[in-house]
Amino acid sequence: MSHPHPELGPPPPLPEGGLRVTPLGGLGEIGRNMTVFEYGGRLLIVDCGVLFPEEEQPGIDLILPDFSSIRDRLDDIEGIVLTHGHEDHIGGVPFLLREKPDIPLIGSKLTLALIEAKLQEHRIRPYTLEVAEGHRERIGPFDCEFVAVNHSIPDALAVAIRTPAGMAVHTGDFKMDQLPLDSRLTDLHAFARLSEEGIDLLLSDSTNAEVPGFVPPEREISNVLRQVFAGARKRIIVASFASHVHRIQQILDAAHEYGRRVAFVGRSMVRNMGIARDLGYLKVPPGLVVDVKTLDDLPDSEVVLVCTGSQGEPMAALSRMANRDHQIRIVQGDTVILASSLIPGNENAVYRVINGLTRWGANVVHKGNAKVHVSGHASAGELLYFYNICRPKNLMPVHGEWRHLRANAELGALTGVPHDRIVIAEDGVVVDLVEGKAKISGKVQAGYVYVDGLSVGDVGEPALKDRKILGDEGIISVFVVIDSSTGKITGGPHVQARGSGIEDSAFSDVIPRITEVLERSAQDGVVEPHQMQQLVRRTLGKWVSDSYRRRPMILPVVVEV
Repeated sequence: MSHPHPELGPPPPLPEGGLRVTPLGGLGEIGRNMTVFEYGGRLLIVDCGVLFPEEEQPGIDLILPDFSSIRDRLDDIEGIVLTHGHEDHIGGVPFLLREKPDIPLIGSKLTLALIEAKLQEHRIRPYTLEVAEGHRERIGPFDCEFVAVNHSIPDALAVAIRTPAGMAVHTGDFKMDQLPLDSRLTDLHAFARLSEEGIDLLLSDSTNAEVPGFVPPEREISNVLRQVFAGARKRIIVASFASHVHRIQQILDAAHEYGRRVAFVGRSMVRNMGIARDLGYLKVPPGLVVDVKTLDDLPDSEVVLVCTGSQGEPMAALSRMANRDHQIRIVQGDTVILASSLIPGNENAVYRVINGLTRWGANVVHKGNAKVHVSGHASAGELLYFYNICRPKNLMPVHGEWRHLRANAELGALTGVPHDRIVIAEDGVVVDLVEGKAKISGKVQAGYVYVDGLSVGDVGEPALKDRKILGDEGIISVFVVIDSSTGKITGGPHVQARGSGIEDSAFSDVIPRITEVLERSAQDGVVEPHQMQQLVRRTLGKWVSDSYRRRPMILPVVVEV
């Protein structure tokens, strides 16, 4: 990722009485949100999420923040404040707690329930502190006050962090829905009160800063869902995020109204909706939700399936249905609803799933052809309104790609925040709040850490480059046996290709060239296997490039006998 501050080195020691803010994820990207606050030698972390891989990261399951800058300071961490329960804010917690399991987790009831269920799978029992809007907790030197915000998951919180250096307010993800399904408004009165006290640094959600106006209320989706349900003659399959409780609630309400039963499909969906129901965040009429195994006993016109896969994730239920790799088979007349946004970078994967579902005869309803989604993030109109209430002395846009961060910075400037008090940073860039002014002071390592199966951090960019070459161009292996004393060929060369599109028989043209190069090398006294392997790689690579305009991975093996 490009860095706008290439001249920055490691930050100097934090001046006495200063507050240091180090984002380790979430800036310049959508996901992997993690911010470290430091005061008086102690650390407070806000969120610890994951980023989901894209096509150019084959084999990767998750992408974590880089913990290396705090790894030798784990004992200095007072706690991890979790603003809400989305994966891009809590998904990295198990991996940090593997390194120090007793770091306290602070969050709302639903957020802690979701992370505790996740940690149970990792066999970690966390220390937790449940908070709610209006609560004020002393966490080491950090005096934290929690403020209600609405988002696309219940129980989301912003946090005001008071220190002698000043007050920093982190919004988390938020919007200002004036008619939320749970009647829990973003607490503008609390933000106005904090403004009167003086917000020295505001870290604000940037995701929708480019979108003009205001986000429509979530409840507007209900009428569209009713229209879809009224017109559906067979099964209805809804794909949504496994944590979008409000969206699932509207699906349940529509299913109940139209006499359908609902089954959850997918482990994360079943787990999260079970938690939401048990805690009272999801209202489920008796008998509405059934086990997926009982659906065969019901007519198609009485079935609703709720699953994951709205972002085209290859292993999610909906993608597997589109690929005919799932026990639930899409048939002519089924209705599929993609009730979520399109996260940047996922467009191709999502449209591939839509095409696959359409091929089997499904009627696919998505954001492009019906209003089945509203965003969980404040648009430009809301952000302007918010900044006029908060009147921050310094502004630091967070949570968004570069275009979002810059658009958010411009909104702050329009409301009167001085340009020299607006800090546009990226992951790893250290921002210090000293004597009331925020400024960049250095940078720390904050690269991608890849999770590949049970491996964490072992796969790097070179390995991903090799995987892309293998996937795009294939592999050609060459096996040669040489005499250890003379360097003469005693076996081979044997050439095999996989995934390159080149028939093995075609290599009869290049085998004499390889033999000639190796024999000449032996005559010159170059008989070291590694050097001979390089000669084979160059000779074969040039031939493939000249003959086929391809660049496969070439794996030469030279064995001495």
